[in-house]
Amino acid sequence: MDTAQLIDGKAVAANLRKEIAEQVKLRSEKGLPAPGLAVVLIGEDPASKVYVGSKVKACEEVGFVSRSYRMDVETTQGDLLALIDELNADAEIHGILVQLPLPKQIDVQSVIERIDPKKDVDGFHPYNLGRLAGKAPTLRPCTPYGCMRLLKAYGIDPMGKKAVVVGASNIVGRPVALELLMERATVTVCHSKTQDLPAELADADIVIAAVGIPNFIKGEWLKPGAVVIDVGINRLANGKLTGDVDFEAAKAKVAAITPVPGGAGPMTIACLLQNTLEACEAMEAA
Repeated sequence: MDTAQLIDGKAVAANLRKEIAEQVKLRSEKGLPAPGLAVVLIGEDPASKVYVGSKVKACEEVGFVSRSYRMDVETTQGDLLALIDELNADAEIHGILVQLPLPKQIDVQSVIERIDPKKDVDGFHPYNLGRLAGKAPTLRPCTPYGCMRLLKAYGIDPMGKKAVVVGASNIVGRPVALELLMERATVTVCHSKTQDLPAELADADIVIAAVGIPNFIKGEWLKPGAVVIDVGINRLANGKLTGDVDFEAAKAKVAAITPVPGGAGPMTIACLLQNTLEACEAMEAA
């Protein structure tokens, strides 16, 4: 195999944003309000500021109501929960996103659970994760949802395939395993205590890499003809972004692979918009 097909997340995400913008336009013509997304950022984390900026820009592109709340790094848990309560009660807001990571004085799980599950457009609330586990998804975690939409866009059906997820976080690894199970793949989740990762990957038809370690997965570990979705975004000392998979070695061996940047990342924000639109429609139907 000369070189892998590149799975272009930028193009797939652009198409999804275009579809969402058309839906918002149709809503406006019917006299319905635009979906509203509130994004809360605490502190001055540079990467978080970039992510929040991208989300606000994406909202404007598709015609959403966009609200951004900046809070001091010393913000108390009580102050943050009070803001969430206000947003839960705000009829103009259909989606609430609190940008992670949070300062150490704030309990992340308490914050996730305080958000109304109907407005939990990150898909992290136990109710929404439970619905996904029960094969009746409502609002789905954005990055896993984006991975599945990428596979679908390229005609890659996980049914009956062996899928290996590397990383077991609540944000990507666990929910993407549930997504793959829902599509009737045979799923293995690997983590820091996995004894022989190369052996697990050697038979994998689909690999989802989400460990946050640059170039951690070696090209020689991968099965010829595999499909690789690299969720990792790691900044090297020279400022260059790279994924969790050794891209150059992998692309000579696998059938298809996402680049970093430009793969899973754009899909995360596009799926956040999709979740917000779905949350808006679900609230109107209730």
